[in-house]
Amino acid sequence: MTSRRTFVHSMIGAGLTLPSLRGDALRRLLRAEAAAGGTGGARAGAPDDEAFWSEVQRAFDVDRTMINLNNAGLSPTPAVAMEQMIRDVRFTNELPQEHLLRTLEPRAETVRAELAAEFGCDADEIALTRNATESNMTLIFGVDLARGDEVIFTTQNYPRMLSAWRQRERRDGLVLKPVMVPTPVPSDDVYVQRIADAITPRTKVIEVMHLCWMTGYVPPVRRIVDLARPRGIKVFVDGAQAFGHIPFKRDELDCDYYGTSLHKWLHAPVGTGFLYVRRSEIPKLWALFAGEPTQDADIRKFEQIGTHPAANHNAVAAAMMFHRGMGAERKIARLRYLRDRWANRLLKYSDRVKMITPIGPDASGAIGVVHIDGMDHAKLGGWLMAQHRIVTTPMVNAEFTGVRVSPSVYTTVDEIDRFAETMEQAIRSGIA
Repeated sequence: MTSRRTFVHSMIGAGLTLPSLRGDALRRLLRAEAAAGGTGGARAGAPDDEAFWSEVQRAFDVDRTMINLNNAGLSPTPAVAMEQMIRDVRFTNELPQEHLLRTLEPRAETVRAELAAEFGCDADEIALTRNATESNMTLIFGVDLARGDEVIFTTQNYPRMLSAWRQRERRDGLVLKPVMVPTPVPSDDVYVQRIADAITPRTKVIEVMHLCWMTGYVPPVRRIVDLARPRGIKVFVDGAQAFGHIPFKRDELDCDYYGTSLHKWLHAPVGTGFLYVRRSEIPKLWALFAGEPTQDADIRKFEQIGTHPAANHNAVAAAMMFHRGMGAERKIARLRYLRDRWANRLLKYSDRVKMITPIGPDASGAIGVVHIDGMDHAKLGGWLMAQHRIVTTPMVNAEFTGVRVSPSVYTTVDEIDRFAETMEQAIRSGIA
């Protein structure tokens, strides 16, 4: 079993080089270390090492009168990152012209460098954005396409991205080719073949999710890139649910474009994200907000949105420290452990239970979507919230129905077990 000392050492070791962190945040961690005993061990930080994960849980100021199992929508921020953001907001307000523009804004370069190191690219290939929507719409509206050019995506791609493509369809005469893939996806081969079958000589863009927001499925992005590149087709990767969630580097995907939010699985403050564009592709992509011609090959042209707070994106540095302190591999193992804890229990409880999401120690991530035969899943989600203060996401669409459950690192096993018990009650006695 580990101790607070083990956890704090790992966080401080990951974060000492970040100049944007203030001394009081580190002192707080050091005081916690001094108050702890124990030396850790071989299983320190294991998925079921509750001593380790209890220290992670204490780092979040969350409402424990409710159980939040919708972290795929939006996650709380650990106190160390929230406090840095609040300090910078106050500092900005003291003398905005000087403190915001001359002191805080230049620190964005530190954040850019840290994100690039985590993603596995050059810092000059990362633009700081407010969310995955901004990042991905920069791609959708920034790429040059002609009337009759075709765009492929799946029917489960995120609605805002689909809305953006439909606007280009109306405005520019693009041909959209939504592809339906079976749910659950039978295999990666089936997924790739469905995409391949939609390709024609007019195909110019394929948009693919790195992790499906609806089901938790992780598509084979690299295989799509390998399929598209020899044909001159661009692949836009929507990584809203993946970065900070499943461990990976850019070169594993070999992608040229990637957009993500940081306020989901990296636990950065609301209103943070990034856009990656391979250096060679930057000049070919228009910015949503016009920059100067001298910026055509500069990734920062995608950040020209006018005056905006620096506090949010600078606090990404503290969130990154926290993420590295846990360790990406330990984090995903814990998330899968929590998912499998409730999913396997419900599967064992009733043959009415079906998992939409692949489960297991190396499958998908925190997100699990469960279907209960004979259940109205919209009403089930409302019942969980109204009667039991459990936040989930009902998934009701033309392709499948279920409830999406997405715990995070601050979720306790007691909360997971309470959710499972409540679901068993629903299966056994109904929700009327």
